[in-house]
Amino acid sequence: MIQKYLAGRLKVETVAIAIANLVPNKVKISHLTDFHYDGKRLSDRLLRQAITASNRWEPDLVVLTGDFVTDDPQPITHLVRFLKHLESRHGVYAVLGNHDLHYPHSRTLITETLSHIGIHTLWNEVAHPIAGGNLQLLGMPDYWDRAFCVAAAMANVNVSQPCLVLSHNPDSVLEFSAYPIALQLSGHTHGGQIVIPGMGPVLARLADWQPPRWLLHSMPSERANCHKVVKHWEWAEGLHRVGQQHLYVNRGLGTYMPGRFNCPPEVTWLELYSSAATTLPRNTA
Repeated sequence: MIQKYLAGRLKVETVAIAIANLVPNKVKISHLTDFHYDGKRLSDRLLRQAITASNRWEPDLVVLTGDFVTDDPQPITHLVRFLKHLESRHGVYAVLGNHDLHYPHSRTLITETLSHIGIHTLWNEVAHPIAGGNLQLLGMPDYWDRAFCVAAAMANVNVSQPCLVLSHNPDSVLEFSAYPIALQLSGHTHGGQIVIPGMGPVLARLADWQPPRWLLHSMPSERANCHKVVKHWEWAEGLHRVGQQHLYVNRGLGTYMPGRFNCPPEVTWLELYSSAATTLPRNTA
């Protein structure tokens, strides 16, 4: 299992964010992402721990932000045997990631399989109101998919009420800069996977690295390869302010080559408050 290699134990990250005009005045959300469930990148033991942690929060909503599988979509039929135990007062909502669209039939199989256990997958779609109040939930296709269309999705959003965006790739937050989005939840980056104490994610440094000219003829541009995954590695994990919006990026549960170092898998507990108070610092539980 790739995720065993010096990744660290599962961490629950707690985040509190003020949302203007939110009704009710507090909404509890559990956020899980990037399962990469294929028998190699996520153990059943860790998956059970994550679901137990999510349920312990007693959330109003559970949100899942994509990459349920890695390539072959068939493992989704086994993954849902675990996901069906997720508990929420007002439902479980999901969006798909780039790995969930690997084959032409992947989207249909994953969406229908999730639907069978009551998980609603949003695709340029708005669910509202949420949690018995006025919170709208906007779910986007993967940022790299040609179906990703902010203008079409926002046509169904009531801009006078708070809106939470679910979008797998954090780069997509810039596409919403002209709209009154309160918060975007994303995954995709796996927290950078390789994190050096005092330096942060290696990929964040590599993305900004300009290789010497003499190296360009003997090796591919690693900088370009990093940007194919995500451009803004400075948003690899945690809470960020992008313009007028909040962005939270979850490190995810599964992983990909070369595995994780000092980058523990994550379940996020979010509390959204109807308040003008400053966002509270993130804590680890």
